[in-house]
Amino acid sequence: MDEEYDVIVLGTGLKECILSGLLSVDGLKVLHMDRNDYYGGESSSLNLIQLWKRFRGDDKPPAHLGSSRDYNVDMIPKFMMANGTLVRVLIHTDVTKYLSFKAVDGSYVYNKGKIHKVPATDMEALKSPLMGLFEKRRARKFFIFVQDYDESNPKTHEGMDLTRLTTKELIAKYGLDDNTIDFIGHALALQRDDRYLDQPALDTVKRMKLYAESLARFQGGSPYIYPLYGLGELPQAFARLSAVYGGTYMLNKPECKVEFDEEGKVVGVTSEGETARCKKVVCDPSYLPNKVRKVGKVARAIAIMSHTIPNTNDSHSVQIILPQKQLGRRSDMYVFCCSYSHNVAPRGKFIAFVTTEAETDHPEAELKPGIDLLGAVDEIFFDTYDRYEPVNEPTLDNCFISMSYDATTHFESTVIDVLNMYTMITGKAVDLSVDLSAASAAEE
Repeated sequence: MDEEYDVIVLGTGLKECILSGLLSVDGLKVLHMDRNDYYGGESSSLNLIQLWKRFRGDDKPPAHLGSSRDYNVDMIPKFMMANGTLVRVLIHTDVTKYLSFKAVDGSYVYNKGKIHKVPATDMEALKSPLMGLFEKRRARKFFIFVQDYDESNPKTHEGMDLTRLTTKELIAKYGLDDNTIDFIGHALALQRDDRYLDQPALDTVKRMKLYAESLARFQGGSPYIYPLYGLGELPQAFARLSAVYGGTYMLNKPECKVEFDEEGKVVGVTSEGETARCKKVVCDPSYLPNKVRKVGKVARAIAIMSHTIPNTNDSHSVQIILPQKQLGRRSDMYVFCCSYSHNVAPRGKFIAFVTTEAETDHPEAELKPGIDLLGAVDEIFFDTYDRYEPVNEPTLDNCFISMSYDATTHFESTVIDVLNMYTMITGKAVDLSVDLSAASAAEE
């Protein structure tokens, strides 16, 4: 390989595939390699035999679970906000033509031992059993303020500067109680811990607006959409996109070794005795282990079930957020469920995940509050994986390393990492002012 590339991307995880797609669309010459013989890296989707091999060590799943190829079990399951940043990126790159989406049925929050539908608008607040009568009225006023808030129109600001006012101060003006604050912060604004309360309120208000606008988009029970056949479709769609723009893909390339010059700048990547030259390398943490540090670990359970999750209105796809305060924990817990209605399991089967940032070495015990919500399960697997973040200085070595995936069951944090990396690599921002109607979701 005597060719020189602008960028070599290592690993076909979702983040790496989005970046190679964005960079190819920009006209850069991209070579994309993976040591595995399948797409997706950490974020691949497994069929039943692959799932069994990975967690049970053999390739003989029980016959009653149905055909192996009817399963597409995401290793990093996440829903997309219908109007969220990832959907904007998909439209910007035109990748939507390779994917079919379907709305997700339900969005729930765990409160005082029960699960409740997440109220997202003033009307839903009035109906929600989460709050007493007087609290509903206060919440409704707050929701109306958020719905009407327009950054560029001071008339809607009610004399408040949300870039200065903290979230705690804004909420105090409406007299909302801790319970209400909990579901607003964690289930609507999708904040991962309570630090947001001391930060400027603008971010939380924008996140609430995104939730409500996404919910209105498909008039479904949730603001989320999810691809048919699972997230494993995404890396492949970006691979097709990259190829259309002249990008080159090579799977099954063992020992991809990044080569540096004497100044420590990247010069190329060697695999099977051949070196491809490049100016920059983009990769996941596993390709440059000496340039990352461990920052945490995710605990998860994967369950195969023959029924929907109890108390979710018979929803075939659902997200439940368990705010950390409700569990006496430092981090939130997430439940994700999908089924044959998104083509990720055979008819009559449901796949549920319970994930959280691990705080102990006992995932079974730690995940119990989420697992208890599932009801009877046919099979359950437990797993933990380490999370890494880069510690290198990309301006010195030209290596751009993604962060490991967190425990959230939505894409908001993942796509922020991608956009930040894109800006570091190219020096510009992705244009996200797109026509959102270009991505439609299939109705039942």
